[in-house]
Amino acid sequence: MNRHSNRLTFGVLATGAGVFALLQSLITPALPTVQHAMHTSQATVTWVMTAYLLSASIFTPILGRVGDLVGKKRTLVAALIALLVGCLVAALAPNITVLIVARVLQGIAGALFPLSFGIIRDEFPASRVPASISNLSAVIAVGSGLGMVLAGPIVGALDYRWLFWFPVIIVAVTALIAHRYVPESPTRTEGSVNWLASVLLSGWLVALLLPISQASKWGWGSTKVIGLLVTAVVLFALWGAVEARSRNPLIDLRIMRLPAVRTTNTAALLFGGGMYAVWAFLPGFAQTPSSAGYGFGASVTGAGLLMLPMLVTMFVAGIVSGRLAGRFPAKAQLITGAVLGAVACAILAAWHGQQWQVALAAGVFGLGIGLAFASMSNLIVQSVPAAQTGAATGMNANIRTIGGSLGAAVMTGLVTGHLQASGRPYASGYTHGFTLLAVFCLAAALAAMLVPTRRRSVPAPVEAAAASAVRGPATPAAAPAPAAAVATAAGTGARPENARR
Repeated sequence: MNRHSNRLTFGVLATGAGVFALLQSLITPALPTVQHAMHTSQATVTWVMTAYLLSASIFTPILGRVGDLVGKKRTLVAALIALLVGCLVAALAPNITVLIVARVLQGIAGALFPLSFGIIRDEFPASRVPASISNLSAVIAVGSGLGMVLAGPIVGALDYRWLFWFPVIIVAVTALIAHRYVPESPTRTEGSVNWLASVLLSGWLVALLLPISQASKWGWGSTKVIGLLVTAVVLFALWGAVEARSRNPLIDLRIMRLPAVRTTNTAALLFGGGMYAVWAFLPGFAQTPSSAGYGFGASVTGAGLLMLPMLVTMFVAGIVSGRLAGRFPAKAQLITGAVLGAVACAILAAWHGQQWQVALAAGVFGLGIGLAFASMSNLIVQSVPAAQTGAATGMNANIRTIGGSLGAAVMTGLVTGHLQASGRPYASGYTHGFTLLAVFCLAAALAAMLVPTRRRSVPAPVEAAAASAVRGPATPAAAPAPAAAVATAAGTGARPENARR
């Protein structure tokens, strides 16, 4: 693949993944508007977000695996079409039920993340893979926060339905270009989708994420929450047993147990807890009237603008991350990103009386997110065989989401546990919450320190172990030389020359 084709492919991947990331946060500030327009309750309208979260959690690893099996480009186009249909249905939704169904359809496109990383690994020259993954991670990170900035102006000038009409237009064009110009990846895995494992994976993810996301309404001690959490544990155990015995596992658990993958996923869980909680609660903090003893009484648009420093710094950090890979390895970047996240949360806990203090903390946190997002993706891609890229990066994204759900749930308990007579939270709730998020980020940094340092030479026993971690040979046309295959599996970053097109 020549440089022009690389740029076009990257543009398609970045647009698709960016729009999906944007839709994660774009609708959140507009939920009160949607509730009023559709004459529904606050409890019901929250399912607009919950349905999206659950759908993405289920389909991200499953379609990542499907892409490894049947072709990443084909699966990418299918995910884009699902996103297009979901946005179209949402824009036309006559009631809240149809809108929730539309969000489920949109969530299918969560697979765009692992599929995009896999296509970059398969199609781009080895020297450009780290920078390309970092750039894509920066786009995803910025997209995830940009919705909070854009939602207010779009809803104010037009209507909340335009939050979906704009993506309809963009995704339609992106899907057509992807179908026409993105090449099909040469690396395939033999086998089939383990549907029993898929059902069990879906089951335990729903049983885990649903009570966490609804615990503030149902109560942590309620029968619903406890019952679903117990169900999640049982289904997780069954899923692990099925995967361990399967000849064609959906998620190869031996890959998940590789030291670099295990420690990176642990850091993702903890850092995700801090990141998503800050995204969820910082705008609300800014919108609180100063009569509550804190906050700035900002509008939705004003609160979004206060997040701009975070978006700018996370984009810059993500772009720079890949270019510094040779002198600033991914492990060091992940540690630095997590520490910066902890510093930002500490600033928010100690100094939040002025808008510039919050903006400063947001900028520091953006640097941390940019470095952490890019380095986590690069560490996973470097550490697994090419045929497992989709499933492994999909699970990393899921684990980050699970961490985010846990962090948001804990923050909700701290912020809303004790309310003023006006019904607003006390400042101490935010202070304690941001302090705990700083601890989350520090723990992520400690986990990142345990990520094994990549070595250029790999002992024979490790080579054999890495090779045995791959279930099923590649298709004949894509089979790499044995040495290159072992180097890739061991995380050295070596790639077969015939994969560079």
